[in-house]
Amino acid sequence: MDDLESMAEFERELQTALARRPAPPHLKRKIMERRRQHAGRSPRMIWMERLAASLILAAVFGGAAFWRHQVEQRRGEEATQQVFTALRIANHALEQMNAQLAEHNRDAQ
Repeated sequence: MDDLESMAEFERELQTALARRPAPPHLKRKIMERRRQHAGRSPRMIWMERLAASLILAAVFGGAAFWRHQVEQRRGEEATQQVFTALRIANHALEQMNAQLAEHNRDAQ
């Protein structure tokens, strides 16, 4: 029985929520006033707003492209430093090997 009572209560709440109600008395007037306010904008003002929005978007995309370029440049510099470090290590190892070979040749003679 508890389920039936809760279903009946739910249906009552649903009917109350979906019941037709008249609009507030001044709603139509308020809507029409707002519409007139926005309709009163000149085509020049609309054009300026669109231009401003376009400039903002261009600045955002330009900033994103610049930031990405900076990140890529930094990564390239880091890779270059890693290559130079690897070359210095290899050069040091080769110098040690040459020194050992030269010493071995002196001892063999």
